[in-house]
Amino acid sequence: MRLRNITGSREVIGESVYVVHDLETSAGKWKEIFGNKNPIFAEIGMGKGRFVMEMARRNPDINFIGIEKYSSVLLRAIQKMEEEELPNVKFIRMDAEDIDKVFAKGELDRIYLNFSDPWPKDRHAKRRLPSRQFLARYDKILKKDGVIEFKTDNRPLFDFAVEELEPAGFKIKELTYDLHADARLCEGNVMTEYEEKFSSQGNPICKYIIYR
Repeated sequence: MRLRNITGSREVIGESVYVVHDLETSAGKWKEIFGNKNPIFAEIGMGKGRFVMEMARRNPDINFIGIEKYSSVLLRAIQKMEEEELPNVKFIRMDAEDIDKVFAKGELDRIYLNFSDPWPKDRHAKRRLPSRQFLARYDKILKKDGVIEFKTDNRPLFDFAVEELEPAGFKIKELTYDLHADARLCEGNVMTEYEEKFSSQGNPICKYIIYR
């Protein structure tokens, strides 16, 4: 369940130095924004920022962008950054439908989709982040050798995501229906808040890594 609106969250986000605000001119300028030429990884739907920030701690030579559309959730990530500043992390508040407008062609090296909203009704299929419609957007902004990593405990959503790959022109590099039982793929795995919750309840975590 998403956090409900928190009064003043949009104002805090609007003033935060950890959030990139000028998205109309950001495409092609992310290396300038970070001030280096390091690879850029993005998590779409980062929630409270646990995953993207831990990844940034472990990989100081990689730049990470956390994308979240809910102000009340992004606020939590900002509060974490205020407690521990990470120079290789930036946040964006936006709807992922516009992601191909804020990054240039081939600007991202990797995209993470973690426990995305399943949008269970068939008429909403195109809103699912691993849908062919979104894969087409990612295709524009990923480098030629870039990859997408997707994790979920929702088996119907995962099955849907796998079926979307071929028509979208993506191929499977790695796939598991029980990540935590796969010692090789689980090595170095960073859990999100949702992953910790769902796996502790005995739910198997599905994951794929795809390329084109």
